[in-house]
Amino acid sequence: MMKAITRTEFDFPKLTKKYEGKVRDVYTIDDKYLVMIATDRISAFDVVLPKGIPFKGQVLNQIASKFLDDTSDIVPNWKIATPDPMVTIGHKCDPLPVEMIVRGYLTGSSWRSYKAGAREICGVRIPDGMKEHQKFEKPIITPTTKAEIGEHDQDISREEIIARGLVSAENYAKLEKYALALFERGSQIAASRGLILVDTKYEFGIKDGEIYLIDEIHTPDSSRYFYAEGYQEKFDKGEQQKQLSKEFVREWLMSEGFSGKEGEKLPEMTDEIIESISDRYIELYENITGEKFVKAEYGENIFERIETNVKNMLARLI
Repeated sequence: MMKAITRTEFDFPKLTKKYEGKVRDVYTIDDKYLVMIATDRISAFDVVLPKGIPFKGQVLNQIASKFLDDTSDIVPNWKIATPDPMVTIGHKCDPLPVEMIVRGYLTGSSWRSYKAGAREICGVRIPDGMKEHQKFEKPIITPTTKAEIGEHDQDISREEIIARGLVSAENYAKLEKYALALFERGSQIAASRGLILVDTKYEFGIKDGEIYLIDEIHTPDSSRYFYAEGYQEKFDKGEQQKQLSKEFVREWLMSEGFSGKEGEKLPEMTDEIIESISDRYIELYENITGEKFVKAEYGENIFERIETNVKNMLARLI
């Protein structure tokens, strides 16, 4: 089994801070730039799992990089360059403390809440009589607070965000506009690949008084996709959709008795499970980009490769 990259320790020029997120190691350079390394760590239910998934970081980084380029006409984004298959370098922004989740279909956690009797999610009314995986009349936004590592994101309404001063009313209106436009673009691209963009999350920050799109976009960690072919037939029969997302990891964990609650024990991650998850990530990459996934070299020199590529790019910036 190929070794996954779950931890990095670099000393880049003018390094001022390092932050380890659930998946990414983020190095702040000269308080102006971010070096974001997509590791092979994997999280579910806001818990980082004990083993990494080979090539997952490369998949996430390259998909996000592509979609940042494909949506830069909608909203400015933080990306400057992708100097390595696992790395993106970009502008340092002040993150806004909410995540904008756009849902086109009633599925996943929203379905679980609905099935339990909820008819309102984050202040958004959901009609009676809906079925699992049913398309909403129009996409809805169900924001959450941005959690620290090891903590759970919390559902929050538009009204509460503004009342608590997390985001101004003016800026929140812009976030809604940007999020819906990004979702529409992502849906169009997905449709051209025979996929349905079901739901996704966007994160934003402020740089020089302007809103920027930050972090990843339209990856299997931040999004859920269905295959368009067979969607209606499966929906009519009440069958589960064939999907490309991280939901299958959550479903596997739940089948093993783990859903992120206190006292629950994480199941063993066998080589077979790890390889199957890696294959699913690569499958999504090839489906959503329409390109063959080229595995980056995972030899003893991988850290040297990353360091060299990053330093060469930083030399042009600082």
